[in-house]
Amino acid sequence: MYKESTNVVVKHLVNRLRDVRTTSNEFRLTIEEISRIIASEALSDFETVSQNINTWQGPLDVEMIEVQKLVLVPILRAGEPMLTGILKTLPYARSGFLAMKRDEETSQSKIFYENIPNLEGKTVLLLDPMVATGGSLIDGIEHLKSRNPKRIICLNVLGSPYGVEKVQKAFPDVDMYIAQIDERLDENNYIRPGLGDAGDRAFNTY
Repeated sequence: MYKESTNVVVKHLVNRLRDVRTTSNEFRLTIEEISRIIASEALSDFETVSQNINTWQGPLDVEMIEVQKLVLVPILRAGEPMLTGILKTLPYARSGFLAMKRDEETSQSKIFYENIPNLEGKTVLLLDPMVATGGSLIDGIEHLKSRNPKRIICLNVLGSPYGVEKVQKAFPDVDMYIAQIDERLDENNYIRPGLGDAGDRAFNTY
């Protein structure tokens, strides 16, 4: 299942990302904000656990997200601002890391670094801002599935219809929550209208 956000605030923020006047710092902060919103949508039915907290009126039993069952895994480097944003909301969630590089000639991706905690029985939020051909995301999902997580949920900022469909066809059991699906891929496999290279724009590495 995939779900494109209908939130007008999310659409507003995506269009801020498109603007060439948006600085790298603003770009990162905007991705963080989008990520927090779509994460809240993705986790709206997540398991909770009863906790006793101290309030201004004394002890109170409350329901809190069971963050011990959650692992956040960004695909570096562009996924790092997504992780930063979500950790501001869920600071005690565990994290893992996947670094992948796309071959510009073949459009294939290769994993060259990983640091993944135990995923057995956990729900993984796989964070990847751009879903163009879907290749990197498919490789990332395949890699994480070998670690036997309970569930994988993909959080994405921008995608093409082709890429989203390709991921869903490869892994129909993986849910995708995406801020915006754009019109198409061009002949170079870039999303159009798109917003440029998310990693370069986030870290000013043109």
